[in-house]
Amino acid sequence: MERKKLATIWLGGCSGCHMSFLDIDERILELASLADIVKSPVVDGKSLPPCDIALVEGSVTSDEHREELFHIRKQARILVSLGDCAITTNITGMRNYFRTADVMRNAYQDAASNDRVGNYPDDPQLLKLNDKVYPLHELVKVDYMIPGCPPHADTIFYVLSALLQDREPDLDRVKKIKYG
Repeated sequence: MERKKLATIWLGGCSGCHMSFLDIDERILELASLADIVKSPVVDGKSLPPCDIALVEGSVTSDEHREELFHIRKQARILVSLGDCAITTNITGMRNYFRTADVMRNAYQDAASNDRVGNYPDDPQLLKLNDKVYPLHELVKVDYMIPGCPPHADTIFYVLSALLQDREPDLDRVKKIKYG
């Protein structure tokens, strides 16, 4: 069987899904026998080459994330939304209920813990946030969704193992996996 190319990407989220990916523990060696990890925040910051599977954690919160997601979709044969932020926007989407300018002002200008004054909105170090946080499937075609906050390592391992062996994962089974 030909080795696949696997990428894991982190957009707007907390990295909890990548922590669950690492919780696969020694089973990651099984995945490594089937695939080369060609991009991941737990490996390095390379640009994304063409790949078979891209696991994408987090929601789309900025123009930078939007452009990266479009690039990921072009490069990946299979795109998997990893976790609730990627699927529903979860916590990151809570800012959809407020004006972006107010969120940024509160975080970067008015916060009592912040020693920076007056730099928002012209600070070039800050991301240019979208007016809305988007789940991945609202912007690109998503092939599979792995729910959870974060998803359980067993679920991630099951779905990745199936995809890397050219099997269709039974997503109904994902809801029934017994953990522990």
